[in-house]
Amino acid sequence: MSSILTTRQAEELHKSIVAYLSANHLSNAAATLRAELSLEEDVLNVNTIKKYEAVLEKKWIGVVRLQKRIMDLESRATAMQSELDNASSTSGFRRKQDPTAWLPRSPPRHTLESHRDTINCVAFHPIFTSVASGSDDNTIKVWDWEQGELEKTLKGHTRTVLDVDYGGPRGGILLASCSSDLTIKLWDPANDYKNIRTLLGHDHSVSAVRFIPTGNLLVSASRDQTLRVWDVTNGYCVKMLKGHTDWVRAVCPSFDGRFLLSAGDDLTVRLWDISDPDPDSKLEMIGHTNRIECCVLAPPASYQHLASLAGLKKPPPASSPAEFMATGSRDKTIKLWDARGICFMTLTGHDNWVRAVAFHPGGKYLLSVSDDKTLRCWDLTQDARCVKMLDDANERFITCLGWAPGIVKEPPTEIAQPNGTPKKGTVGNIPNVQIRCVIATGGVDRKLRIFSN
Repeated sequence: MSSILTTRQAEELHKSIVAYLSANHLSNAAATLRAELSLEEDVLNVNTIKKYEAVLEKKWIGVVRLQKRIMDLESRATAMQSELDNASSTSGFRRKQDPTAWLPRSPPRHTLESHRDTINCVAFHPIFTSVASGSDDNTIKVWDWEQGELEKTLKGHTRTVLDVDYGGPRGGILLASCSSDLTIKLWDPANDYKNIRTLLGHDHSVSAVRFIPTGNLLVSASRDQTLRVWDVTNGYCVKMLKGHTDWVRAVCPSFDGRFLLSAGDDLTVRLWDISDPDPDSKLEMIGHTNRIECCVLAPPASYQHLASLAGLKKPPPASSPAEFMATGSRDKTIKLWDARGICFMTLTGHDNWVRAVAFHPGGKYLLSVSDDKTLRCWDLTQDARCVKMLDDANERFITCLGWAPGIVKEPPTEIAQPNGTPKKGTVGNIPNVQIRCVIATGGVDRKLRIFSN
């Protein structure tokens, strides 16, 4: 029988076997093998035996690990081949798939790399296929999420960019950004993203910015414990809201522009009615045991599901804003609140800080991302059970999550049907919106990932 080993490999193997037998006190067997192989003392002395005595065990362990790795790769290859075989039928299915039931799936459509430090925030253009991201590298990058290409790098902030948001009237959409340099900047996408205005007034890092849906207003949250409402046409601060006693990290306006939801390091969630000339917090919610990282108001499409979870007999009218809220915290939980300020459900499952939450525009799901590197999908029709988890959504901590806003197709011709239910295709007085199944996540690995159907 011819050996498949080279002469040198055979010699290495023989020495390893003798050394292994000697190390395990099998001296007779070792001596017999040495004699048969003619391994004299000058070839295999005490020092050589010491060198080779653990080689066989290490090789054995290495082989076992490789076998396991090979089995894992074969399993993945089989799954990918199956997916590839069904690609044509699957793509057809996705085109016909109900967007209200769409959930992100791995792998991402694009993984975008250009930032040189942690990505803190992401925002989608309401009309075009542009998405902006802000980073610890002091820059904002604008990408084409459809093509997966970098379009523009915006420089102007001198410290970390903490949040970005698109908004403003149709035809006059702006990009707002805020930073640890205490400023808010407005950029004009229609003019090659020129920085058209810098808003000054906060006394500490500006954590969050959001355009208020009605009018030309922008709200900001800051470490100086205040919220400020700005008129973007002239850059003036028109309202300052005080009530928080520590860093305000997040803010979210209602769809009608009347209410603001805010949260931060003082462990409180506050609801403000800014239609009041002298607004004070309308509602204060307490329940989290660590700093609150994010907050969001539920869309009317989710009212029927959240009402059931909250024990209500019937959902609130779709035209009513600020009926339900969700918050995420460093205590690793997500809490759901009603308009009375009552926490009616706590979602547990994340193993680290919850950094961002977003309601599915279809109303059935809530999505969340965390420092545990996962993206989780919670089904509001199944007692808010986690029905899907992407544990490879990012390689390191995930810091932000954004959902592409729906495309407004046409205003509704009537608000409700005679029985009081919203007309099909509308939600109360909200225009007919086509859901875009596109989300983005960013984090410490400096990569922006786009998931879409």
